[in-house]
Amino acid sequence: MNGDFVKKTILVVDDEENVSGLLKLYLEAEGFTVQIAEDGLKALEFARNINPDLIILDIMLPFKDGWQVAQELRKDMDTPIIMLSAKGEESDKILGLNLGGDDYVTKPFSPGEITARVKAILRRTKPEVLESEILQFPELVIDFSKYEIIVNGVKIVSTPKEVELMWLLANNPGIVFTRERLLDKIWGYDYLGDSRTVDTHIKRLRRKIEKGQLYTYLHTVWGVGYKFEVIKNEN
Repeated sequence: MNGDFVKKTILVVDDEENVSGLLKLYLEAEGFTVQIAEDGLKALEFARNINPDLIILDIMLPFKDGWQVAQELRKDMDTPIIMLSAKGEESDKILGLNLGGDDYVTKPFSPGEITARVKAILRRTKPEVLESEILQFPELVIDFSKYEIIVNGVKIVSTPKEVELMWLLANNPGIVFTRERLLDKIWGYDYLGDSRTVDTHIKRLRRKIEKGQLYTYLHTVWGVGYKFEVIKNEN
């Protein structure tokens, strides 16, 4: 049992008892508290009642599928989500990440792999400790102490990884980060995903903080990675 994860609660959402039961067994062996929901409606109910630290969410569910559940949760919750699916197509993975998933795992999988991904996501790899935990830019505030991003005075719904990614880039304006370096800094060296995870999180952040705004902040350096720079739109 790992003491780092004692008192952390995981919500497992899967209608296959053998899958949810096995995940529960592995996660509890690591010190996690595990709650199981068998369908999409119960997933939403349990998520709001117990406020879990992380949700493992299957796509194919009764009543409401995982896509719908993720969309509902992301309206008012920033809980990390690992999405499970028998669909291995890249388009499905991208859709899952775009809907707010922090990771996407294709069935069949090993319970040990899922446990490793859970620990990697919850093991907060905060960016470098700096003098202030609040960064202010034109029309944009990042409050790392509260894990908040504020655009034009309005707090946007953002996941912990989105805040950490934004904080790291904004703390180093003009510095180009490769996708691999961002994966290492934000997700940790033992993260099992790939660089498309970074691309998807950047895309989500742009949609949330730049759409219809006077400034852009996150910029692609083609063939290399991403950088933060405040640029006023000309039009």
